[in-house]
Amino acid sequence: MGLTIGVDIGGTKIAAGVVDEEGNILSTHKVPTPGTPDGIVDAIASAVEGARAGHKIVGVGIGAAGYVNRQRSTVYFAPNIDWRQEPLKEKVESRVGLPVVVENDANAAAWGEYRFGAGKGHRNVICITLGTGLGGGIIIGNKLRRGHFGVAAEFGHIRMVPDGLLCGCGSQGCWEQYASGRALVRYAKQRANATPERAEILLALGDGTPDGIEGKHISIAARQGDPVATDSYRELARWVGAGLADLASLFDPSAFIVGGGLSDEGELVLDPIRKSYKRWLVGGNWRPVADVIAAQLGNGAGLVGAADLAREPDPIM
Repeated sequence: MGLTIGVDIGGTKIAAGVVDEEGNILSTHKVPTPGTPDGIVDAIASAVEGARAGHKIVGVGIGAAGYVNRQRSTVYFAPNIDWRQEPLKEKVESRVGLPVVVENDANAAAWGEYRFGAGKGHRNVICITLGTGLGGGIIIGNKLRRGHFGVAAEFGHIRMVPDGLLCGCGSQGCWEQYASGRALVRYAKQRANATPERAEILLALGDGTPDGIEGKHISIAARQGDPVATDSYRELARWVGAGLADLASLFDPSAFIVGGGLSDEGELVLDPIRKSYKRWLVGGNWRPVADVIAAQLGNGAGLVGAADLAREPDPIM
């Protein structure tokens, strides 16, 4: 169908990119993310106009963090933007004069990886994004599965621990409270506070106190053999692997693709996740085991996926 534009709405910037049918990003334009819903619509339009200069564009795909309806037009609810029943498709179309589809950002990233990244060659994959929170996407039989109302694959809000930690969604014990970048930092701070003598490398990378520990410090310290940093990654992996085992019972994919910022750590995080997944998988010693592989497209996955989804009238089931 030709060139499309993918839009990724981030907390600090909105990126729009022209993407060809092979998943290559030909040009990009970024603008700061405003603080108001109407301002974000204006910024999306500005980013699209900046990216499309010199290109013939046939459609726009927008990746938005939130619950998007089945028709790929309205954001039911967004946790970090004051969008409630927001007709985003209609508003952006009126500004840019192009067909627009709206997709959940984790679904868009999953589709991008499936089409052009780590999922190439697979028909059935489950993607999870390990970042500040935990998101995901379901591709079964070469189709993105979004459920009847369009809001499936909110994996981060599966309740793993009854009456567990309070989540930003208002529930308790959600998976992302135990398997995310936030959780990793919490594990490290707790362990460093309890046994500071085992966290000398980790503490030295910050301000010397557990409160000064940041995610980047944990990665560096773990690679240098810091016991608390290493244990924190193992705890994170224990929860990630347990959740993947549950998803395997539901979907039986050939591969799990792990994306998000934590996947950048490679085998430091993937190897313990694989071990935990095998440990918790029912019948794991006797059944085929899905691959657990790193995403390949990095921060561009959502933009590329959203652009590709804009090429199809409705490739989703």
